[in-house]
Amino acid sequence: MDLVAAKMKYFSYSEKETEELASRLARELEPNTVIFLDGELGSGKTAFVRGLARALAPSDFVSSPTFAVVNEYRSGKTPLFHFDLYRLSGEDELYGIGFPEYLSGGGILAIEWPKLAEECVREAGNAVLRVRFVKTGAEGREIFVKE
Repeated sequence: MDLVAAKMKYFSYSEKETEELASRLARELEPNTVIFLDGELGSGKTAFVRGLARALAPSDFVSSPTFAVVNEYRSGKTPLFHFDLYRLSGEDELYGIGFPEYLSGGGILAIEWPKLAEECVREAGNAVLRVRFVKTGAEGREIFVKE
């Protein structure tokens, strides 16, 4: 991937810039790629997913899946599955939502609060990108992307 050479660091000064970075990145992703999104609340994770959706599912409206656990965006060629695992308490719940099936569903998986899913993803052998968001001010973000 051109945008990800082992480990890259990007700066974003607005939600729009975060979305544009993710949109460019999405064009380089292969189906069944998993993106682990790490960062504190309000650090840009959902904005990043909006950017992914702009490229992958352009006619879908993106919202945080906090209460739904997963939102599916299928209006494009490659589906985007946006997970928020914050409220899940264990692997039983992860399996209860059918998570393993998503790993081979031909889409891109963007996972907020991914710790619970890491072992399942490792066992499945999916390609993984790790994206970490660090606030540097009211709107500023450092975004670290690594394979």
